[in-house]
Amino acid sequence: MRTIQNFDEMLEHLGSREERRRVAVVCPNDESTQQAVCRAIDEGIASVIAVGCTPEAEKAFSRYGSQVEIVPAADVNDAAAKAVALAKEGKADVVMKGLLNTDDLLRAILNKETGILPKGQVLTHITCAEVPQYDKLLFCSDVAVIPRPTKEQREAQLVYLLRLCRSMGIREPGVALINCSEKVSEKHFPHTVEYRELAERAAKGDFGPCIVDGPLDLKTSLSGKALKKKGLTSPLRGHADALIFPDIQSGNVFYKTITLFCHAKTAAMLAGTEVPVVLTSRADEVESKFYSLALACM
Repeated sequence: MRTIQNFDEMLEHLGSREERRRVAVVCPNDESTQQAVCRAIDEGIASVIAVGCTPEAEKAFSRYGSQVEIVPAADVNDAAAKAVALAKEGKADVVMKGLLNTDDLLRAILNKETGILPKGQVLTHITCAEVPQYDKLLFCSDVAVIPRPTKEQREAQLVYLLRLCRSMGIREPGVALINCSEKVSEKHFPHTVEYRELAERAAKGDFGPCIVDGPLDLKTSLSGKALKKKGLTSPLRGHADALIFPDIQSGNVFYKTITLFCHAKTAAMLAGTEVPVVLTSRADEVESKFYSLALACM
């Protein structure tokens, strides 16, 4: 498989597989979710199990015949539980959030008896961005779920990022561990000590073929010119595939900056669950919801 460099190549690859992923969509009752889902059906990426539809939503999907299965639900909590159960039973490959509160879906996902977060696994969030100023897709974690990652959570973030990068054809993913500077400081930035430990373990092969380095600032992670100007060396050479942020604040600011000022296209999903979960905001554009669904189908 060749490396996927942008979202168009991702869609081309998905279309060439001639295999639809089964997507359980919870309450697909808003127009943007319906449009994203319909595009995924039209492009041959997905077949849909629509759980908890309004009559209007059922009408919107009626033209797709067997590509859309309608599953009734009493309310949003029932819809979330039924969609998660479909994934648990192996009847859905992806779960996607529609018009309901995130807490309602997470409650079903995290249920200790019936949910889809295996014991010992870490629930985290991964973003994939197509930034006009960068020559390939850029992955990052975590901008939405874990406020301040523990050592164990950061290791899980690394493992999930590597897995996703490899599914996109990146044989030896390069991951930068982000800080405001390249210096290790146990007193002021204790996470930088953990960074060095992760980088050393990666160099020993603990995580398979990959390059992990840090602490690095954002510029030295993504610009060979900036790295050289600072007189630094890094095995990433300023060309990282993925970024791990020290906390949710820095990750979230980065995400909102590249979407607002750089007009980056983005896709995002939860990782750590038995199947990928598309957890976009109700305010997200159709394009972002569609790309997020496509990314989960990878």
